[in-house]
Amino acid sequence: MSSEKSVTYNTTNSYSTLNAFSENTKNVWLVFHGMGYLSRYFIRYFSDIDASENFIIAPQAPSKYYQGTNFKHVGASWLTKEDTISETQNILRYIDEIWKTEKPAKDFTFIVLGYSQGVSIATRWLASRKIQCDHLVLHSGGIPVELTPKDFEYLDKNTSVTYLYGDHDPYITEARKTEEHLKGTNLFGERLKISVFKGVHEVNKDYIYRLSKKNAL
Repeated sequence: MSSEKSVTYNTTNSYSTLNAFSENTKNVWLVFHGMGYLSRYFIRYFSDIDASENFIIAPQAPSKYYQGTNFKHVGASWLTKEDTISETQNILRYIDEIWKTEKPAKDFTFIVLGYSQGVSIATRWLASRKIQCDHLVLHSGGIPVELTPKDFEYLDKNTSVTYLYGDHDPYITEARKTEEHLKGTNLFGERLKISVFKGVHEVNKDYIYRLSKKNAL
C-alpha cells in the first residue's frame, strides 16, 4: 500500500530587480507575474517608467515547465490545485526573504501589483503578513476565495486598490466581472476602483506608466 509523506528542506529560488534604489527613488514596486512568465521577462514591462524614481522587484514563480512541444521556451506557475496549502506557505516564506533582503530603509511609496495568476499571490502575501502598501493593483486575475474582509482590515484608510482588466479579455467573462467586482467590493469596500482598458489579456504598460507618475488613478 502506498502512502504520501512530506519533508522540510532548504531551497533556493531566483528573482529579478530593475533599476537601483537611491535617494531619488520615490516608488518601490513588488510585482507578481502571471502563469507562463519568467520574472526576468515580466519585469521588462516596467522598463519605460523613470529609472531614477522607480525600483522594481519581481519574484519568480518556483514551478518551471517547458511551453509547447519543441521544449524551447520555459514558463512558470505559482500554484496548482495540487498541495495548494503547503505550496502557498512555501511561496509566502520565499517572498518574505525577498522583502527582507530588498526592502529599503528610507521612506517610499509601496506599490504591489499582481498580474493574472500573480493576483492570488499578491493578495495572499499582503493578507497573511499584514504588509502595508500605498497601492494594490489587481491586474486581470482572480481574488482567492478564502480571503475575507477581516484579512484586509489592517490596511491604512489611504491605501488605494485597483481592479484592472481589458475589455476584450477572454478570461474575464461577464459572470467573472460580476464575481470579481463583488469579491473586491466585499474585501476592500470604498477603497476599490475598477479600471477597464481597451485590450485583451495583456499587461497594460500605459497604466503602469501613469501610476508611476501618480496621475489621478
